[in-house]
Amino acid sequence: MRTLALTAAALLTTLATATPADADPHHHAGATRWTHTCTRPARADIAACQALRVLGTAAADQQGYGPADLLSAYGLPADGGAGTTVAIVDAYDDPNAEADLGVYRSHYGLPACTTAAGCFHKTDQRGGTRIPRADSAWAGETALDLAMVSAIAPRARILLVEADSASVSDLGTAVNTAVSLGAKYVSISWGASESVNSATYDSRYFDHPGVAIAVASGDGGYGVIFPASSPHVTAVGGTSLRRDTSARGWAESVWSTSATEGAGSGCSTRLPKPTWQTDTGCTRRTVADVAAVADPQTGVAVYQTYGGSGWYTYGGTSAAAPIIAATYALAGAPTAGSRPASFPYAHPAALNDVVTGATATCRPAYLCTAEKGYDGPTGLGTPQGVGAFQG
Repeated sequence: MRTLALTAAALLTTLATATPADADPHHHAGATRWTHTCTRPARADIAACQALRVLGTAAADQQGYGPADLLSAYGLPADGGAGTTVAIVDAYDDPNAEADLGVYRSHYGLPACTTAAGCFHKTDQRGGTRIPRADSAWAGETALDLAMVSAIAPRARILLVEADSASVSDLGTAVNTAVSLGAKYVSISWGASESVNSATYDSRYFDHPGVAIAVASGDGGYGVIFPASSPHVTAVGGTSLRRDTSARGWAESVWSTSATEGAGSGCSTRLPKPTWQTDTGCTRRTVADVAAVADPQTGVAVYQTYGGSGWYTYGGTSAAAPIIAATYALAGAPTAGSRPASFPYAHPAALNDVVTGATATCRPAYLCTAEKGYDGPTGLGTPQGVGAFQG
């Protein structure tokens, strides 16, 4: 992957929409620079998306990984997802979502997914047509989510549910709507700090037996966010993904840029440990469960024109969550009443165990450092086919 060229115009465009906290883009190895697309929440129970956009564009010669790369890295079948519906839940409207999705899919030779054909459906948080106001920052998240579901499960139907705001209650209502409309797989790439309301929100919005809900673990390194800390969801951590000469052809390590940026992990302070988690370092819920690529320096290609001007490379655990949600869709429908978050724990050998890298120094070390078997930043590992995601 070549370094993206940063043009003055692209920098000015990004800074014009950045929050003050994000106005100084990150400087990292290889001169790759990126920014958080969403505003950091100013108060409790307001969520932020976890998308990180590399600055600059590269026209049609985008630099991020495409569908063939991701399917190869994770041993997934091509052209899968037929008969399934994957829901993406985000805040606000991306008015160019369907059009940008069409460009992405056409570029990579994926089948079209349109409203007219019954493949793509956009709805508000109540399942109706009162679409919320547009937001250019969250539109980047939506474009990323749509691209990743398409890359992994190109034959799946896509349901985009847009919440009125970034409040956890509005977003949670949108999750309930997605499930009520028949989605068995839900992708969530946003989170908020845990609060006194987390347990209530968890029971109200995220307890859906028989539905696989994949949630980004966060981009802040050691420490947890909600709803990734819900015991009812699959919390998805993040890796750096690079080609190598191994039999697999790929290598992964914990994604970490700095002490405050990398794959989220750690112990919930509010929510109980699910019965299938047996690690001893947390008395409550431990994050994460599994992982996928999240490092912007090894990021994925996305086409975005609302709040953008074409091809970008994106990273963050926002990329990892829809990859995992779509992988569940490839694995087959969960049985009624099952807990899909438990499936990887029954099949750990069907995952690529990530054993290198760390986000911080913590005690016990496995909560922030990769180890053989389970660890916080990457959980049990990354997909190696679909076996770990079947009941």
